[in-house]
Amino acid sequence: MGLRRAQGPDGGLTASTYSYLGGFDGSSNVLAGQLRGVPVAGTLAHSFVTSFSGTEVPPDPTLAPAAGRGPRVDLAALVEAWLERVCAHLGLGVQEPHPGERAAFVAYALAFPRAFQGLLDTYSVKRSGLPNFLAVALALGQLGYRAVGVRLDSGDLLQQAQEIRGLFRTTAAQFQVPWLQSVPIAVSNNIDEEELARLAQEGSEVNVIGIGTSVVTCPRQPSLGCVYKLVSVGGQPRMKLTEDPEKQTLPGSKAAFRLLGPDGTLLLDVLQLAEEPPPQAGQELRVWPRGARASCTVRPAGVEPLLQLWVRQGQLCEPLPSLAESRAFAQLCLSRLSPDHRRLEQPAPYQVALSEKLQALLHRLSAGAPL
Repeated sequence: MGLRRAQGPDGGLTASTYSYLGGFDGSSNVLAGQLRGVPVAGTLAHSFVTSFSGTEVPPDPTLAPAAGRGPRVDLAALVEAWLERVCAHLGLGVQEPHPGERAAFVAYALAFPRAFQGLLDTYSVKRSGLPNFLAVALALGQLGYRAVGVRLDSGDLLQQAQEIRGLFRTTAAQFQVPWLQSVPIAVSNNIDEEELARLAQEGSEVNVIGIGTSVVTCPRQPSLGCVYKLVSVGGQPRMKLTEDPEKQTLPGSKAAFRLLGPDGTLLLDVLQLAEEPPPQAGQELRVWPRGARASCTVRPAGVEPLLQLWVRQGQLCEPLPSLAESRAFAQLCLSRLSPDHRRLEQPAPYQVALSEKLQALLHRLSAGAPL
């Protein structure tokens, strides 16, 4: 979601692709589905609902039962009959639910009877969207179909989801339709990290969370704080010296390795010069953690190389992984991070260290010594 607010002509496609790679389940961007194989999912739009006034007559208002047996039924008429029963149950007047919204729901149900869903907040969630959805869902249910969900797009999403779930349960009991109590509830509306954590808390009745603006525009970190810098020329290391230590570069062509503990936990990552032999599992290694004033020793139970050569002189060295393979690899890497590193507030920094040889080169060049 959030395609409207993507930055640049390729922003929407890029955001859809890489959010899926990073762990999202799908995207509403159908172009990403066509070009990149990203699973596509979405709901009704408010503009679709408001385009109906209630006076529209469907070209064919009838629908065959889901099992394929029996005569076609006038769905619009069946919905009106169910609306009276639903409004009586909810304590509403039958004139309160918006007729245009109901007509939009009926039109959608006729087109997609096996994928019917309702957008509840175009006019009023409790006085219009919910009763209209229930009338259509129960009419479809009478014909053997099952509604696939509802969406809330405004207000206190957590509280509304709890209230809607409660009404689903009472309505399911009233009309003896158990499937209704577990209809998925989707929410959207400028959801950021804090709201996401709130909606995902234990006891929440929210089943699907649609995130758009906050992932597409990345307001918390709109730019990536890293740059490309020269570190070697003709095999000779180069280093940028600056008044700001954070902007100093690490000299020389490097290799990177991830050190693992006996249980597979991540100990730290180590950077070393490319010509150094790689660390070995079970062997003690002295490293210099970044930001520390002294070295330390570590004995990894496992070692994983982090750098892989993909392009040499403009040519691929081996086929690139598919999007599905990259997604699986990203999920594996994320799952190995400890909760301290993944927490939203004040996450623990992940430890990166330098080899003794790289640390010595850094110190020598920082002091202005010749190579």
